[in-house]
Amino acid sequence: MGVNISELFQAQDVKLTDLSNRIIGIDGHNVSYQFLARIRNSETGDPLRDQQGRVTSHLSGIFYRTSSLVEAGIKPLFVWDGTPPKLKEKTIRERRAVRELAEKRWIEALGRGEEVMVYAQSASKLTSVMIDESIELLDYMGIPSIKAPSEGEAQLARMAFEGDIWATASQDWDSLLFNSPRLVRNLSITGQRKLPHKHVFVEIKPELVELNRNLANLEITREQLIILGILVGTDYNSGIKGIGPKTALHLVKEYKTLDRVLQHVEGIVGDVDQIFNFFLNPPTTKVYEIKWKEPNKEKLIEFMVEKRNFSRIRVEKVLKSLYDHLVVTRSLDSYFL
Repeated sequence: MGVNISELFQAQDVKLTDLSNRIIGIDGHNVSYQFLARIRNSETGDPLRDQQGRVTSHLSGIFYRTSSLVEAGIKPLFVWDGTPPKLKEKTIRERRAVRELAEKRWIEALGRGEEVMVYAQSASKLTSVMIDESIELLDYMGIPSIKAPSEGEAQLARMAFEGDIWATASQDWDSLLFNSPRLVRNLSITGQRKLPHKHVFVEIKPELVELNRNLANLEITREQLIILGILVGTDYNSGIKGIGPKTALHLVKEYKTLDRVLQHVEGIVGDVDQIFNFFLNPPTTKVYEIKWKEPNKEKLIEFMVEKRNFSRIRVEKVLKSLYDHLVVTRSLDSYFL
């Protein structure tokens, strides 16, 4: 979910080929939830499953969508969440409750013969087993994965800020509060999308958000952006009822600092100083290796076809594309950051 500040930011549409020869760090948890939500039976809401009943929507998305990114010349890597901060405990409990309620409504809507996709998507669960499967699949594909100490977005932001990757790919705006200089949204969900409860389809395109350009347009600093996010609400606090992004922007521009802003608002919940400092200095690591390698054909066929019942013809087609487009290297010198 993250912080809802989209209405304040300007983004530019880009094509996948515009990102060619760029190293893009993908928020693994974020993109996996997208695949679990979207790769479903449109009538029943059920996710894709293998013959043993195991959910495979996340594997389908990672395998086919990541290969299309590679085909476009993008150098993808995945970063996965580590241990969530204690600040996030309340949000985790609330999200669990939302999923449980959505699952109940999904079953009820299915029994009444009503549209179920909204409820089915909201009931999506990403388990530790699914994450391990995804990392294993990426390894067989030759795509690097990194486990963050805490929040994946924070790790990606540091990597982008230090120039190890060109941009963070996520749907959440938290990446900007963590100081990622570039955020690519919609990277893994491009194409036609049906609006909920409507027979209307919209075209989803990748878009690039540049932090410094937007901060300059808004006439605020990165620290003030964090304050703005806290007022609106983040994964670590609920925000203040009645204060939306525009009001929050006005407050931070008028009062400048966290202490002065807090003197002029009421109803904020949570340890604000701790949240502010978490965004400024989140747990991250510099100990990681970014290396693409040759896809393991035998392991991929075994994993995807023999164990998960994916089409051999389609998997072998993707394998050929990976071999044709994935550059094997032992350093980052040949990539354009």
